[in-house]
Amino acid sequence: MDEFGLGTDLLQYTVSGLTIGAIYALVAIGYNIIYNVTEIINFAQGEFVMLGGLFAVFFMGTLHFPVFAAFFAAIVMVALAGFAMERFVVRRARHASVLSLIIITIAISIILKGTAMLGWGKDPYSLPAFTAGSPILIGGAALQIQALWVLGVSIAIVVSLTLFFHHSLYGKAMLACADNPSAARMVGIRVRQMVLLSFVLSAAIGAAAGVAITPISLMEYDRGALLGLKGFGAAALGGLGNFYGAFVAGLLLGLAESFCAGYLSSGYKDAVALILLLLVLFFKPEGLFGSAEAAKLKRF
Repeated sequence: MDEFGLGTDLLQYTVSGLTIGAIYALVAIGYNIIYNVTEIINFAQGEFVMLGGLFAVFFMGTLHFPVFAAFFAAIVMVALAGFAMERFVVRRARHASVLSLIIITIAISIILKGTAMLGWGKDPYSLPAFTAGSPILIGGAALQIQALWVLGVSIAIVVSLTLFFHHSLYGKAMLACADNPSAARMVGIRVRQMVLLSFVLSAAIGAAAGVAITPISLMEYDRGALLGLKGFGAAALGGLGNFYGAFVAGLLLGLAESFCAGYLSSGYKDAVALILLLLVLFFKPEGLFGSAEAAKLKRF
Protein backbone atom coordinates (compact mmCIF):
# COMPACT_ATOMS: atom_id res chain seq x y z
CA MET A 1 0.00 0.00 0.00
CA ASP A 2 2.84 2.35 0.82
CA GLU A 3 4.45 1.82 -2.57
CA PHE A 4 1.07 2.33 -4.26
CA GLY A 5 0.57 5.51 -2.26
CA LEU A 6 4.02 6.80 -3.17
CA GLY A 7 3.37 6.10 -6.85
CA THR A 8 0.02 7.87 -6.68
CA ASP A 9 1.58 10.88 -4.99
CA LEU A 10 4.35 11.02 -7.59
CA LEU A 11 1.82 10.91 -10.42
CA GLN A 12 -0.36 13.56 -8.77
CA TYR A 13 2.60 15.89 -8.24
CA THR A 14 3.67 15.33 -11.84
CA VAL A 15 0.23 16.22 -13.20
CA SER A 16 0.03 19.33 -11.02
CA GLY A 17 3.58 20.35 -11.95
CA LEU A 18 2.98 20.02 -15.68
CA THR A 19 -0.22 22.07 -15.42
CA ILE A 20 1.33 25.03 -13.61
CA GLY A 21 4.54 24.61 -15.62
CA ALA A 22 2.60 25.12 -18.84
CA ILE A 23 1.50 28.53 -17.54
CA TYR A 24 5.08 29.45 -16.63
CA ALA A 25 6.06 28.38 -20.13
CA LEU A 26 3.51 30.72 -21.72
CA VAL A 27 4.72 33.61 -19.56
CA ALA A 28 8.30 32.80 -20.58
CA ILE A 29 7.33 32.71 -24.26
CA GLY A 30 5.78 36.16 -23.84
CA TYR A 31 9.10 37.44 -22.53
CA ASN A 32 10.93 35.85 -25.46
CA ILE A 33 8.73 37.38 -28.15
CA ILE A 34 9.56 40.91 -27.05
CA TYR A 35 13.19 40.10 -26.24
CA ASN A 36 13.74 38.64 -29.70
CA VAL A 37 12.71 41.85 -31.40
CA THR A 38 13.86 44.53 -28.96
CA GLU A 39 16.24 42.90 -26.40
CA ILE A 40 13.92 44.35 -23.75
CA ILE A 41 12.81 42.26 -20.78
CA ASN A 42 9.16 43.24 -20.33
CA PHE A 43 8.55 42.95 -16.59
CA ALA A 44 4.88 43.79 -17.12
CA GLN A 45 4.36 40.33 -18.65
CA GLY A 46 2.98 38.92 -15.39
CA GLU A 47 0.40 41.69 -15.28
CA PHE A 48 -0.82 40.65 -18.73
CA VAL A 49 -1.55 37.21 -17.27
CA MET A 50 -3.36 38.75 -14.31
CA LEU A 51 -5.42 41.05 -16.54
CA GLY A 52 -6.41 38.15 -18.78
CA GLY A 53 -7.93 36.29 -15.86
CA LEU A 54 -9.67 39.33 -14.40
CA PHE A 55 -11.07 40.52 -17.74
CA ALA A 56 -12.49 37.03 -18.31
CA VAL A 57 -14.14 37.27 -14.87
CA PHE A 58 -15.65 40.61 -15.88
CA PHE A 59 -16.96 39.36 -19.22
CA MET A 60 -18.44 36.19 -17.74
CA GLY A 61 -19.60 37.45 -14.35
CA THR A 62 -20.80 40.95 -15.26
CA LEU A 63 -21.64 40.81 -18.96
CA HIS A 64 -22.61 37.11 -18.91
CA PHE A 65 -20.57 36.15 -21.95
CA PRO A 66 -20.27 32.43 -22.77
CA VAL A 67 -16.97 30.98 -21.60
CA PHE A 68 -15.20 30.95 -24.95
CA ALA A 69 -16.51 34.39 -25.91
CA ALA A 70 -15.12 35.68 -22.59
CA PHE A 71 -11.82 33.90 -23.34
CA PHE A 72 -11.31 35.67 -26.66
CA ALA A 73 -12.72 39.00 -25.42
CA ALA A 74 -10.20 38.99 -22.56
CA ILE A 75 -7.37 38.27 -25.00
CA VAL A 76 -8.46 41.19 -27.19
CA MET A 77 -8.61 43.59 -24.22
CA VAL A 78 -5.16 42.65 -22.95
CA ALA A 79 -3.75 42.76 -26.48
CA LEU A 80 -5.03 46.33 -26.67
CA ALA A 81 -3.22 47.05 -23.40
CA GLY A 82 -0.03 45.70 -24.97
CA PHE A 83 -0.67 47.88 -28.04
CA ALA A 84 -1.11 50.97 -25.87
CA MET A 85 1.99 50.15 -23.84
CA GLU A 86 4.21 50.04 -26.91
CA ARG A 87 2.54 52.80 -28.91
CA PHE A 88 2.27 55.44 -26.19
CA VAL A 89 5.10 54.61 -23.79
CA VAL A 90 7.84 52.36 -25.17
CA ARG A 91 7.91 53.98 -28.62
CA ARG A 92 8.25 57.44 -27.14
CA ALA A 93 11.28 56.22 -25.16
CA ARG A 94 12.81 54.24 -28.04
CA HIS A 95 16.06 56.22 -27.90
CA ALA A 96 16.60 55.36 -24.25
CA SER A 97 18.97 52.59 -23.21
CA VAL A 98 17.77 49.01 -22.87
CA LEU A 99 18.13 49.25 -19.11
CA SER A 100 15.96 52.38 -19.02
CA LEU A 101 13.30 50.64 -21.09
CA ILE A 102 13.33 47.68 -18.69
CA ILE A 103 12.79 50.09 -15.79
CA ILE A 104 9.89 51.61 -17.73
CA THR A 105 8.27 48.18 -18.03
CA ILE A 106 8.60 47.74 -14.26
CA ALA A 107 6.82 51.07 -13.76
CA ILE A 108 4.06 49.99 -16.15
CA SER A 109 3.62 46.74 -14.23
CA ILE A 110 3.10 48.73 -11.01
CA ILE A 111 0.55 50.96 -12.76
CA LEU A 112 -1.32 47.96 -14.17
CA LYS A 113 -1.42 46.29 -10.76
CA GLY A 114 -2.76 49.43 -9.12
CA THR A 115 -5.36 49.88 -11.84
CA ALA A 116 -6.50 46.28 -11.41
CA MET A 117 -6.82 46.79 -7.66
CA LEU A 118 -9.04 49.82 -8.25
CA GLY A 119 -11.14 48.01 -10.84
CA TRP A 120 -11.55 44.58 -9.24
CA GLY A 121 -10.61 45.18 -5.61
CA LYS A 122 -8.42 42.93 -3.50
CA ASP A 123 -10.66 39.86 -3.51
CA PRO A 124 -9.58 36.74 -5.44
CA TYR A 125 -11.75 35.61 -8.34
CA SER A 126 -12.37 32.30 -10.05
CA LEU A 127 -13.97 31.06 -13.27
CA PRO A 128 -15.92 27.92 -14.09
CA ALA A 129 -13.99 25.24 -15.94
CA PHE A 130 -14.13 25.43 -19.73
CA THR A 131 -15.63 21.93 -19.77
CA ALA A 132 -17.78 20.61 -16.93
CA GLY A 133 -17.08 17.16 -15.56
CA SER A 134 -15.46 15.19 -12.80
CA PRO A 135 -11.67 14.82 -12.63
CA ILE A 136 -10.16 11.95 -14.60
CA LEU A 137 -8.53 9.29 -12.41
CA ILE A 138 -5.20 8.00 -13.75
CA GLY A 139 -3.47 5.46 -11.56
CA GLY A 140 -5.10 6.95 -8.48
CA ALA A 141 -4.16 10.53 -9.39
CA ALA A 142 -6.89 13.06 -10.20
CA LEU A 143 -6.51 15.04 -13.43
CA GLN A 144 -8.81 18.03 -13.69
CA ILE A 145 -10.47 18.59 -17.05
CA GLN A 146 -9.27 22.20 -16.97
CA ALA A 147 -5.67 20.98 -16.71
CA LEU A 148 -6.09 19.41 -20.14
CA TRP A 149 -7.27 22.77 -21.45
CA VAL A 150 -4.20 24.46 -19.95
CA LEU A 151 -1.86 21.97 -21.56
CA GLY A 152 -3.79 22.07 -24.84
CA VAL A 153 -3.74 25.88 -25.02
CA SER A 154 0.00 25.88 -24.26
CA ILE A 155 0.83 23.33 -26.96
CA ALA A 156 -1.41 25.09 -29.49
CA ILE A 157 0.32 28.43 -28.84
CA VAL A 158 3.81 26.92 -29.17
CA VAL A 159 2.91 25.22 -32.46
CA SER A 160 1.16 28.34 -33.78
CA LEU A 161 4.15 30.54 -32.94
CA THR A 162 6.50 28.12 -34.65
CA LEU A 163 4.40 28.20 -37.81
CA PHE A 164 4.02 31.98 -37.57
CA PHE A 165 7.72 32.74 -37.23
CA HIS A 166 8.92 30.27 -39.84
CA HIS A 167 6.16 30.28 -42.44
CA SER A 168 4.57 33.75 -42.40
CA LEU A 169 5.82 37.01 -43.85
CA TYR A 170 5.31 38.96 -40.62
CA GLY A 171 6.97 36.25 -38.54
CA LYS A 172 10.05 36.21 -40.75
CA ALA A 173 10.13 40.01 -40.66
CA MET A 174 10.12 39.93 -36.85
CA LEU A 175 13.02 37.47 -36.83
CA ALA A 176 14.90 39.71 -39.25
CA CYS A 177 14.40 42.66 -36.90
CA ALA A 178 15.77 40.54 -34.07
CA ASP A 179 18.91 39.62 -36.04
CA ASN A 180 19.72 43.06 -37.45
CA PRO A 181 17.23 45.97 -37.20
CA SER A 182 19.32 48.24 -39.44
CA ALA A 183 19.51 45.66 -42.23
CA ALA A 184 15.79 44.98 -41.82
CA ARG A 185 15.05 48.67 -42.38
CA MET A 186 17.23 48.70 -45.49
CA VAL A 187 15.17 45.94 -47.11
CA GLY A 188 11.90 47.73 -46.36
CA ILE A 189 10.76 46.06 -43.12
CA ARG A 190 8.92 48.44 -40.83
CA VAL A 191 10.76 47.75 -37.59
CA ARG A 192 8.40 49.83 -35.45
CA GLN A 193 5.44 47.79 -36.67
CA MET A 194 7.28 44.59 -35.79
CA VAL A 195 8.01 45.88 -32.30
CA LEU A 196 4.35 46.82 -31.90
CA LEU A 197 3.30 43.37 -33.08
CA SER A 198 5.65 41.74 -30.57
CA PHE A 199 4.00 43.58 -27.67
CA VAL A 200 0.51 42.72 -28.92
CA LEU A 201 1.41 39.03 -29.34
CA SER A 202 3.11 38.91 -25.96
CA ALA A 203 0.12 40.47 -24.22
CA ALA A 204 -2.33 38.13 -25.98
CA ILE A 205 -0.36 35.03 -24.98
CA GLY A 206 -0.16 36.24 -21.39
CA ALA A 207 -3.92 36.81 -21.37
CA ALA A 208 -4.57 33.31 -22.72
CA ALA A 209 -2.47 31.88 -19.91
CA GLY A 210 -4.35 33.95 -17.33
CA VAL A 211 -7.79 32.89 -18.53
CA ALA A 212 -6.79 29.23 -18.76
CA ILE A 213 -5.45 29.01 -15.21
CA THR A 214 -8.10 31.07 -13.40
CA PRO A 215 -10.58 28.13 -13.15
CA ILE A 216 -7.84 26.12 -11.39
CA SER A 217 -6.12 28.80 -9.35
CA LEU A 218 -7.75 31.97 -8.08
CA MET A 219 -6.75 35.22 -9.77
CA GLU A 220 -6.27 38.51 -7.98
CA TYR A 221 -4.77 41.91 -8.67
CA ASP A 222 -1.29 41.19 -7.24
CA ARG A 223 -0.74 37.71 -8.64
CA GLY A 224 0.97 38.93 -11.79
CA ALA A 225 4.26 39.84 -10.11
CA LEU A 226 4.91 36.30 -8.88
CA LEU A 227 3.81 34.74 -12.16
CA GLY A 228 6.06 37.17 -14.00
CA LEU A 229 9.03 36.28 -11.81
CA LYS A 230 8.53 32.56 -12.35
CA GLY A 231 7.98 33.05 -16.05
CA PHE A 232 11.21 35.04 -16.26
CA GLY A 233 12.95 32.25 -14.38
CA ALA A 234 11.69 29.80 -17.01
CA ALA A 235 12.78 32.12 -19.85
CA ALA A 236 16.28 32.45 -18.38
CA LEU A 237 16.49 28.73 -17.64
CA GLY A 238 15.48 27.80 -21.18
CA GLY A 239 17.57 30.49 -22.82
CA LEU A 240 16.25 33.93 -23.68
CA GLY A 241 14.81 33.99 -27.18
CA ASN A 242 14.33 30.21 -27.41
CA PHE A 243 10.63 29.27 -27.54
CA TYR A 244 11.04 25.53 -27.17
CA GLY A 245 13.61 26.10 -24.44
CA ALA A 246 11.09 28.29 -22.60
CA PHE A 247 8.40 25.64 -22.94
CA VAL A 248 10.62 22.85 -21.60
CA ALA A 249 12.04 25.05 -18.84
CA GLY A 250 8.55 26.13 -17.78
CA LEU A 251 7.49 22.51 -17.42
CA LEU A 252 10.68 21.69 -15.48
CA LEU A 253 10.09 24.64 -13.18
CA GLY A 254 6.49 23.59 -12.56
CA LEU A 255 7.57 20.04 -11.77
CA ALA A 256 10.31 21.24 -9.41
CA GLU A 257 7.84 23.49 -7.62
CA SER A 258 5.22 20.74 -7.33
CA PHE A 259 7.68 18.16 -5.99
CA CYS A 260 9.07 20.72 -3.53
CA ALA A 261 5.58 21.47 -2.23
CA GLY A 262 4.69 17.79 -2.03
CA TYR A 263 7.83 16.30 -0.52
CA LEU A 264 9.29 19.24 1.43
CA SER A 265 6.91 22.08 2.25
CA SER A 266 4.53 24.31 0.33
CA GLY A 267 6.19 27.25 2.06
CA TYR A 268 9.31 26.72 -0.04
CA LYS A 269 7.72 26.26 -3.46
CA ASP A 270 7.75 29.94 -4.40
CA ALA A 271 11.49 30.07 -3.74
CA VAL A 272 12.20 27.40 -6.37
CA ALA A 273 11.99 29.81 -9.33
CA LEU A 274 14.25 32.35 -7.65
CA ILE A 275 16.83 29.74 -6.68
CA LEU A 276 16.90 28.24 -10.17
CA LEU A 277 17.14 31.73 -11.70
CA LEU A 278 20.13 32.59 -9.51
CA LEU A 279 21.85 29.30 -10.29
CA VAL A 280 21.36 29.82 -14.02
CA LEU A 281 22.64 33.40 -13.94
CA PHE A 282 25.69 32.34 -11.95
CA PHE A 283 26.71 29.18 -13.78
CA LYS A 284 25.05 29.21 -17.22
CA PRO A 285 23.70 32.69 -17.96
CA GLU A 286 22.83 31.76 -21.56
CA GLY A 287 20.35 29.15 -20.28
CA LEU A 288 20.06 25.44 -20.97
CA PHE A 289 19.06 25.87 -24.62
CA GLY A 290 20.15 29.44 -25.34
CA SER A 291 23.13 31.08 -26.96
CA ALA A 292 25.81 33.13 -25.30
CA GLU A 293 23.91 36.28 -26.32
CA ALA A 294 21.62 35.80 -23.33
CA ALA A 295 24.64 36.25 -21.07
CA LYS A 296 24.33 39.98 -21.74
CA LEU A 297 21.76 39.98 -18.95
CA LYS A 298 24.65 39.83 -16.48
CA ARG A 299 25.42 43.44 -17.35
CA PHE A 300 22.17 44.50 -15.70
